[in-house]
Amino acid sequence: MKNATQIQQSPETAIFVRDLRKSYGKLEAVKGVDLGIKQGEIYGLIGPDGAGKTSIFQILGGVMQETSGEMSIYGKTAREARSFVGYLTQAFSLYQDLTVAENLRYIGDLRLLSKREIEERGMKYLRLFDMDRFTDRLAGRLSGGMKQKLALACALIAEPRILLLDEPTTGVDPVSRREFWDTLAELSDQGMTMVVATPYLDEAERCSRVSLIFDGKIVETGTPKELRENLGLQRLELRADDLSKAEEILNQVEKIDDVQRFGDRLDLMVADAKGGEKLTREVLQKEGVAVEGFHVGQPTLENTFVAVLRDLEGKLTAPPFPRKRHFQERSPEAVAIGAENVNKIFGDFIAVKDINLAIKYGEIYGLLGANGAGKTTTIKMLCGLLPPTNGVIELAGERGSTRSQHVRQRVGYMSQKFSLYDDLTIEENLDFFAGVYGVPLADREEKKRWVMEFSGLQGQEKMLTGELPGGWKQRVAFGSAILHEPSVLFLDEPTSGVDPLARRAFWKMINELADRGVAILVTTHYLEEAEQCNRLGFMVAGEVVAEGTPTSVKAAQTGHLIEFITDKPQAASNLLKKEMERWRISLFGDRLHVVVEENVQTGINNLKKRLTEAGIKVFDAYEETRSLEDVFIAVVESKREN
Repeated sequence: MKNATQIQQSPETAIFVRDLRKSYGKLEAVKGVDLGIKQGEIYGLIGPDGAGKTSIFQILGGVMQETSGEMSIYGKTAREARSFVGYLTQAFSLYQDLTVAENLRYIGDLRLLSKREIEERGMKYLRLFDMDRFTDRLAGRLSGGMKQKLALACALIAEPRILLLDEPTTGVDPVSRREFWDTLAELSDQGMTMVVATPYLDEAERCSRVSLIFDGKIVETGTPKELRENLGLQRLELRADDLSKAEEILNQVEKIDDVQRFGDRLDLMVADAKGGEKLTREVLQKEGVAVEGFHVGQPTLENTFVAVLRDLEGKLTAPPFPRKRHFQERSPEAVAIGAENVNKIFGDFIAVKDINLAIKYGEIYGLLGANGAGKTTTIKMLCGLLPPTNGVIELAGERGSTRSQHVRQRVGYMSQKFSLYDDLTIEENLDFFAGVYGVPLADREEKKRWVMEFSGLQGQEKMLTGELPGGWKQRVAFGSAILHEPSVLFLDEPTSGVDPLARRAFWKMINELADRGVAILVTTHYLEEAEQCNRLGFMVAGEVVAEGTPTSVKAAQTGHLIEFITDKPQAASNLLKKEMERWRISLFGDRLHVVVEENVQTGINNLKKRLTEAGIKVFDAYEETRSLEDVFIAVVESKREN
C-alpha cells in the first residue's frame, strides 16, 4: 500500500493525484486518494459499488470539481486537459436515434475537428473494431458490444493522450470483450495512457497496475502478479459428492480462509496447500462427505480482492431468506424447464434453431453465448413470453401451454433490460411485484426487509429506483424476482455491473435456492461466474453447439494454451495475429496467451523460433490451464469458421 509521500511526480508521469477529496454535503465520497500513473499504462481502479470510482473519473475528466487535493494531467489541471482526455462513461454515451456515422460526426464537431479529420479518424477506428460495415445503422439497433465499440471510437476520435474508461465492458459478451481489450493493449503500446474501472477481475489481470479502492480510499496498489503474491495464500480446488454440505462444514474451519462454491467444485483458500488438503480430508471424512479429488491452482485477483475487503469489513454474510412456502417432493428426473426441437423464426431470420433442453429441479443451468446468439429469445420462449414457431416447451410441470396462472405463480424472471420501474421508489417497486406475484400480505413486510438488507440499502426505501447505481439496482431486481419463492427461476445477466462482493452474495442465494429444489436458468457474460453453474450450454447463431459441466466442457477441447513472457508482448501479439487465427492470441498485461493444436513442446519450440527470428526475446514459455472464457471463444470461433 502506498501513501502520499511515496507517490512522486516524474517526467514519465501522465496523471498525478495527491490527497484528492470529494464531498457531497456531509458525505465524503473520496477520502485522500493518491495516484501516480505513468504514460502508456493501462491502470485499473477496482472497488465495490459506492467506493468512489466514478467520482474520481468525473474529477479526472474535468466534469466535476474536487473538494480539495493536488492533481495534474501532463502538468495541467483536469479542466485545462479536457482537450486531450477521452472519457467513456458508465452509461452508454450515444445518441440512439443517430447512425454510427452521425454519432462520430457529432462528437468530432464538438471536439472542433475538421470534416476530413472526422472522416479519416472515424473510419480508422471503425475498421479497427470491424464496424466499418455499419456506418448507416442506428446506434439504438446495435448490440451491447457494438455500442461500446462505437462509444470507444467516439472517445478516440479526438486522438486523446489520456483515456478514462468507467466500466467499459458491462453487458458486453466475452468475444467482444476480448477484442475490446486487445484494442486497448494496442493503443497503450502507442503511448496512450488509460485508467479503467471494471467489476470483472479477470479483466483487471490485463492492466499494467491496479489499485484497490474501498470507502473512498486506496487500500493496495501493485501489478496483478504482486497483488496475488501479497495474498500469501494458495487455492485448492475440491471435488466432493455433496458440495452443499462440504461448503457448510468447511466454512466453520478456522484454518481455511475462504470457501467459494462453483458448479462442480469448491475453491478453498489456505496458507499451505498440502496441509490444507490433509485437514480438509480429515474434516469431511469425519462428517461422512466423500472427497473425489483435489487440484492446486494459482490464486486469482478476485481471491485477493475478496480477502482484502474481508479484512476491512469482516466476513461476508448474506441475510437468510424468509422461507414461507414448502415445495413438494419431486422425482430426481422431473424436468422443470424443457425444450424439444424448438425454433423461432422472424420473417426470413431464424433466431433459434432446434433447441433441446432438459433442466431439472435443483439444477443451475448456464446458457452462454455472444450478443445476438439467441439467448434472450430462447428465455422468452421458455418462460412463456414468446410463442415458439415450432417445437414443444415444458415449464413447471406443464407441456405446450405455459401461460396458465398455475405456471405464472411458480416462475420468477429477472430480465436483462427491464426489471424495475425507474420512476417508482424501491418500496413501490417491491409492493408492485409482491402484488403481481400474489405474495400474502402477512409475509410482504418481512420479505421487503430482506430485499433491502440483501441489497445493502436499509433505510433507502423511499429512493427513486432510477437513481440507483447499476449494481444496487440489480440486487433489488433479483430480490423482486424471488419474493414469491418460485420453483423455476430465469436470470438474464443478473450480475451485470455488480462488484465481486455483491456477486458472491448473489451466488450464495442462487445456490441456496437450488439446494431447495428450484430450477435456475442463468445467462452471463462473466465466464468466471459461469463456472458456478452445474451445467452449461454454449449458444452460437441460434444453436446450442456444446453442453456439459464446466469441467467436461473444458476437457472436450483440443489444443493447449501456452503463456509466453517476452520483451515485446504487443509486437509478438501483432506478429502472430498475422500468421494465425486472431482468436488464438490474446494479451494479459505483459503475458501473451497462444492456443496451439500441436503438443505443448512442439508449439513452444515453433513459436519461440518465429518470435526470435522477428527480434523478439522469449524469457519463458509454459502451458497454462485454459479458462472457461478461452474455451468459449474457441467454441464460438470454430463454429463461425464452419
